[in-house]
Amino acid sequence: MAAVGVLCALAQELAFLIDNLDSDGIHDVAGMRFHTGRLDGRPVVLAQAGMGKVNAAIATTLLIERFGARLVVFSGIAGGLDPALAIGDVVIADHVVQHDAGHHGPDGFVAYQAGHLPFFNPTEQLGLAADVGMIRTVRAELAELVLAPLSRAAGGSDLPPRLTVGRVLTGDQFVNSEVLRERLFTQFGALAVEMEGAAMAQACSAFGVRWLVIRALSDLAGHESHFDIHVFAEEVARSSALILRRLLPVL
Repeated sequence: MAAVGVLCALAQELAFLIDNLDSDGIHDVAGMRFHTGRLDGRPVVLAQAGMGKVNAAIATTLLIERFGARLVVFSGIAGGLDPALAIGDVVIADHVVQHDAGHHGPDGFVAYQAGHLPFFNPTEQLGLAADVGMIRTVRAELAELVLAPLSRAAGGSDLPPRLTVGRVLTGDQFVNSEVLRERLFTQFGALAVEMEGAAMAQACSAFGVRWLVIRALSDLAGHESHFDIHVFAEEVARSSALILRRLLPVL
């Protein structure tokens, strides 16, 4: 069986997966380290891509071309956009958009499909949709899953984190602004924002490979997100990794 490629941006996101990997090799390519082996008996290739869209695209291409990944998953943390969500909640992306790709005009910045412009190679498309059948399978597999509440030290309550499916935004910007958070939520109706997922999806689309983005919310993308992410990242990232492991048998 061909391997599932798994990308993370941060060491905290990758650590829980590496700790449970039955490793059969480590490969250093393009400044990135790829761990091959089996996770819960399933063939995988794990990699820490680093932050940002270019890193994600490079790592995704290597996973597909060099390691033969049949599916690429991004597992990690994100900032929440939807005010109804809380730290620790998990978002599965059914649609991703690069919110910082577009053009500036008289009315300000207008988001547009990455790699296109309205006056050059125009398109009506905005973003990329995940495979419908796969999202249906993911929903079914996670329907009865109940995650343990975050610890009090990590800002948790007695309530288990919620699992939601929806749009996720990607951009080469760390969102540390309540004004920008509100604008992105209003403009795109997205649940979360991060820095890699849509670039991974674009690379996968070019190769005809399926993709999945799993993001646990480590902060609320507002004025204290630079503080929250350091406090909650390790524990929250564990939730994303647990969901990935739950899904591996059905992906």
